Amino acid sequence: MLNPVEIVFNQAIFVAVLGLIVNGLCVFILGGNDAGHKHHHSRGHDHHHDHNLRSAYLHVMADALTSILAIIALLAGKYYGLIWMDPTMGIVGAILVARWSYGLLGSTSAILLDRQASTELQEHIRELVEADGDTKVTDLHLWSIGPEIYAAQIAVVAHDPQSPEHYKALIPESLGVVHISVEIHLCPSGHVEGSRAA
Repeated sequence: MLNPVEIVFNQAIFVAVLGLIVNGLCVFILGGNDAGHKHHHSRGHDHHHDHNLRSAYLHVMADALTSILAIIALLAGKYYGLIWMDPTMGIVGAILVARWSYGLLGSTSAILLDRQASTELQEHIRELVEADGDTKVTDLHLWSIGPEIYAAQIAVVAHDPQSPEHYKALIPESLGVVHISVEIHLCPSGHVEGSRAA
């Protein structure tokens, strides 16, 4: 901004417009894929809105935005002599990219660090498993593995224990728990001692 260099405006504008077209196509393609995957997931198959796709989408969005800013700056410089617009728009673009990156880091770090699910969701799952009046959840570990998607490890004790599949079926898919491991123990007051897990 203090020591502006000579800009070949026509070539720079051409490159910026070409970049905008390419990035616009990428935004359209990735935006369509994002919408198709965002709310679709099934237990045992992770077809959710993932952060790799979101990162790529934000990347091309940022490139498209910086192309727009560059075109505005170059046109202002070519026709109005406002050379300082070019570096200024570069700084504005960098700030916007940094802001998007900060948001993405915040949402991915929770998954990378195995953030625990909310207390409300844990208690809801505990209530579902203990609804028969015989089963008692002795340990419940529920952590995030994706946006609104969780894995669970559950240990239960019961006088008349059911199969692991029975307890898994008690948790509806709508809760987003896509992987469940159940450890089953016979209540100590029973006639047989032992455990089974799956």
